[in-house]
Amino acid sequence: MSTFSAPAMELTPKPSYAADGAQLLEVSMGPQHPSTHGVFRMDVALDGETVVKLKPIFGYLHRNHEKLGEDQSYIASMPYTDRLDYFCSMTNNWAYALAVEKLAGIVVPERAEYLRVITAELTRLQNHTSLVGFLMQDMGASGTPLMYAFREREKILDLFESLSGARMMCNYMRFGGCRVDLPKGWQQQAQSVVDAYPKFLDEFEALLTSNEILMARTQGVGALSSELAIAAGITGPMLRASGVNYDLRKVDAYGIYDRFQFRVPLGDHGDVYDRCMVRLLEMRESLEILKQALRDLPEGPIQDPKTKVRNFKPKPGEAYGRIEAPKGELGFYLISDGSANPYRFRVRPPSLINLTILEDLCLGRNIADVVIILGSVDIVMGEVDR
Repeated sequence: MSTFSAPAMELTPKPSYAADGAQLLEVSMGPQHPSTHGVFRMDVALDGETVVKLKPIFGYLHRNHEKLGEDQSYIASMPYTDRLDYFCSMTNNWAYALAVEKLAGIVVPERAEYLRVITAELTRLQNHTSLVGFLMQDMGASGTPLMYAFREREKILDLFESLSGARMMCNYMRFGGCRVDLPKGWQQQAQSVVDAYPKFLDEFEALLTSNEILMARTQGVGALSSELAIAAGITGPMLRASGVNYDLRKVDAYGIYDRFQFRVPLGDHGDVYDRCMVRLLEMRESLEILKQALRDLPEGPIQDPKTKVRNFKPKPGEAYGRIEAPKGELGFYLISDGSANPYRFRVRPPSLINLTILEDLCLGRNIADVVIILGSVDIVMGEVDR
């Protein structure tokens, strides 16, 4: 008979205490269903209703994306990028295509560059519109703002469906260009959506900025300083809401963004209100870019004829391709050993990076503020867990 005895298991965790000796209340917020923000949980320690500790718990949706990318061909990973941020498959495609093009020295035709900008800015429009609607829902508003947002999002998804055959998982980009050209009438339909969008934004913004409850719940809540934002590697609207003028469309001028006139909206306080308003202002700038791109869209090929899809084997080397995705800097790091599969496949997801400062935003706030602070970060769990 074995004399081994297992150590006693502690079935109940030891209670936590505040600095003044008061016992803290530990609350597990979540996990949430995938139809909301994704399977995500927060362990929160409360002193009364004040947050004194918060730990994000994720990993429920881990799908081994990066390792899968190392075990299949370069082109086979393109549809997997759609599943990272399923709201923004077009920009996911572009970031990955850009990394491969840098690795292999592939040139993209003019028309394809314009199509990439058009689909990317339409993606930014529908992402930001949805985010504002979701934020109002998180705040306890009725479904009206979210339904208004989804009504406009449907028009953009209809464009994506007629172009790529899919509403969300578009799989549209290819190394050296795009998969298919515009169907007949698509450009005119896109122009109609762009022309009608400012009226919607005027109504949407008035609905929000004139709401006293929204302003009371968001102004001064979840403030992020520019110093912390930079130190933590925060990017996208989160960073610009804190007053940092950093947009990869201006910094890197990837694609053909240097041909378009647009401004970079900035916030003053970095709170939930600023993060909401920066996204509303960014949508107006996206519309300006779309007007210019649709006006100047040239004729010509949409794919570099020299690009090989089969037996694609870039020379040994490494490359990092990054873009200004709707949620921030989305990057792909690839290492080639000369074979048909990447030797190393690495994703830099903005949702994960931006989520790392969630505790800093919530400390000292009321428990009721936690949900809207999380909503203002704008995360998708497929991108967080990868």
